[in-house]
Parts: sequence; C-alpha cells; structure tokens
Amino acid sequence: MTDLLTPEEWQAVALSLRVSFWATLLSLPLGLVVAYALARWEFWGKQLLNGLVHLPLILPPVVTGYLLLLTFGRRGVVGQFLDQWFGLVFAFRWTGAALAAAIMAFPLMVRAMRLAIEAVDPKLEQAAATLGASRLWVFATVTLPLILPGIIAGAILAFAKAMGEFGATITFVSNIPGQTQTLPSAIYAFLQVPGGEAQAFRLVLIAIAIAMAALLLSEWISRAVARRISGQ
Repeated sequence: MTDLLTPEEWQAVALSLRVSFWATLLSLPLGLVVAYALARWEFWGKQLLNGLVHLPLILPPVVTGYLLLLTFGRRGVVGQFLDQWFGLVFAFRWTGAALAAAIMAFPLMVRAMRLAIEAVDPKLEQAAATLGASRLWVFATVTLPLILPGIIAGAILAFAKAMGEFGATITFVSNIPGQTQTLPSAIYAFLQVPGGEAQAFRLVLIAIAIAMAALLLSEWISRAVARRISGQ
C-alpha cells in the first residue's frame, strides 16, 4: 500500500485506523452497559437516555463537533479541568478525533448490542438465577455468550462509522496534516486543491475498501460465533 500512496496519504489512512481503533475500544464497555440498561432495565429517564444516545444520528455533525469544542476545548468546563489536572487535551489533537468518532459511532454500537440483548429469552436468565447464580454470573455465563455476535457486529460497525466520520471531527480538531487529518478530512483537503482529484480518488477507493471489509467481516464473525454457540 505504501507504493500506491504518498507519505501524506498513508499518514491520513494510518491516523484514521488509529482513531477508529481507540474510539471503538474505549466506547465498547460503556456501550454494552447502556445497551443492557435500555434492553433490560426500567428506570426514570430511560427514554431520555435513549434519545441522548441516538442524538448524534439526528443532529448535524457540525453541531456535535461544536458542542464538543465548547465542552472539551481548552476553555471548556470539562476540557479545562482535564488539561489542568491530568494534562489531557482533546481539542485539535488526535485524541479529540477519537472522541468525536466515538460519539458519532456510539448509537450504531448500542443499537446492535441492544437488539442482541432483547433477542435473548429472559427465561434463560431467570432459570440460571433460580439456581443461585448472581446477576453478574448470569450475565457472564448466559447472556454474554448469546449476545457476543451482536457485540462484535456493533464494534465493527462502529469502527467503520468512525473511519468515515468527518463533520464533527473537522469542527472539533480541525484538519491538521499528520495530527488530526483523517481519511475523510484528507479527501476534502485534496478536493480543494487544483489537481488533487487523483489523490482524493485513491483515498476514496481506500475508504470504500475498508468500509466493505468491515461490513463483510462483521457478518462473517457474527455468523461464525452464532454457529459456535449453537453447537452447529
């Protein structure tokens, strides 16, 4: 691939993979907790939580990026605190790109896992509980194996979504080559330069290939895990 892409193009691809990996990995535990809460628990504010989870799908990405800038920027309430006490900076850093990508991909991850949890017969969990198993043990030994295909599918779909995130990312962390310029940002930048269509087209092909590979891998892994669980 390095022979087909210039160093600048390869840098954008590598940064996108890095951003998407960390965005998916770090949001996975929270996504599982939220999905389980929405699928199994009844509590005040459940619909509000469901709305907040899916809000990034409805809001213009630029609005999400601007809200992130207000919250996690150096002068934002959260951003200023993280910077002063932990030295953690999100605005105009690749870490901010990972945060923006995680938020934009979070609804897809939660939805896939929630559907998987709702498909599990509660009677199976209740049967394990009547045998004296704790809730955590029931989840680990009964629920988790059954929803594993949904977790994998949600993670891979979130990774693919994070790879394609543009609006919130460019608003929150700008488009700095080598630092925050992800694959979509690089495509946008090349299209603004006369004669940059060829470079943009190469990156478009890379983006399509990665997205299709992620979707196919998601289907294959989900089916393989499902067959293994069912013993077929």
